[in-house]
Amino acid sequence: MTVVDCRRCPRLVAWREEVGRTRRAAFATEQYWARPVPSMGDPQARIVVLGLAPAAHGANRTGRMFCGDRSGDFLFEALHRTGLSAQPRNRERSTPVQLRSTWITAPVRCAPPDNKPLPQERDRCLPWTAHELAAMEDVRVVVCLGAYAWDAALRLRTVLGHTPPRPRPRFAHGAEAPLEPWPLLGTYHPSQHNTFTGRLTPAMLDAVLLRARELAGV
Repeated sequence: MTVVDCRRCPRLVAWREEVGRTRRAAFATEQYWARPVPSMGDPQARIVVLGLAPAAHGANRTGRMFCGDRSGDFLFEALHRTGLSAQPRNRERSTPVQLRSTWITAPVRCAPPDNKPLPQERDRCLPWTAHELAAMEDVRVVVCLGAYAWDAALRLRTVLGHTPPRPRPRFAHGAEAPLEPWPLLGTYHPSQHNTFTGRLTPAMLDAVLLRARELAGV
């Protein structure tokens, strides 16, 4: 079974499919993906960007990470400015995107109600990402988009057999945790709540991505 066929979480399956049936008025004529969303990017990536979960009318609609919503626009504009994406937009699944040594993924692959996965849903889904990271030998840094991703990255290390760090590194925008096999960088999530209020600005996100490039040597 591949990740796009997964039905391990009944609540998430019901929600993603209900959203795909009812749709938002602006996308009423579109066929929603309404399945788990696979990772995307360069399999030999040195930088991993870890989000939260697909947006109901973004990635759950398009079938591509950070594709088709304003959070994705904000992230991809930053990736483009910092030389990690050849394109400044990721609007449709059919549009080619070329990422430079960057892999985009999430600890939860199905759109959750209210953007809030349950702990057991996260734990059922984490092995998909852990399996990917175990096979990616070139990863040098993980950029965590928000506190949820930061926590998930620490859990991923445990799933992969690494000893939990003591004391546990705390999330903050610009935080760095020099862990093995890859350090963590923290940034606020590019959600509209953060970007519309100015809590996360383009310059703030650019600075974290440029630091990721420095640590990764790309």
